[in-house]
Amino acid sequence: MAYSGNQGFTRIIKASQYSWQGLCAAYRHEQAFRQEAWLCAALVPLGLWLGQDGVERALLVASVLLLPLVEILNSAIEAVVDRFGEEQHELAGRAKDMGSAAVAFAILILIAVWILVLAG
Repeated sequence: MAYSGNQGFTRIIKASQYSWQGLCAAYRHEQAFRQEAWLCAALVPLGLWLGQDGVERALLVASVLLLPLVEILNSAIEAVVDRFGEEQHELAGRAKDMGSAAVAFAILILIAVWILVLAG
């Protein structure tokens, strides 16, 4: 069976629209994402200014951008789990806890990179 969806440049345009919709939904519905977006707005320019070379700048900026990326994935996991019901289930709780742990790791990575680069 042949793929009947969008191809070529149309596929890129559609994928970009879906990505934008996802960012807007995350900002509109997730308080943690909004906080992290504002943190990015402050820390990305600061990281570009404080980094001594391209590698340091890349590390500082990438560690900041990792946080909202992981938050979006965590929110997606939570939305899917919630979609299938609010009843307590061990696997649902485990999935949500693991998503939260991923966000915590992203925060630790951000802190560690900033300390190591700036103290270096």
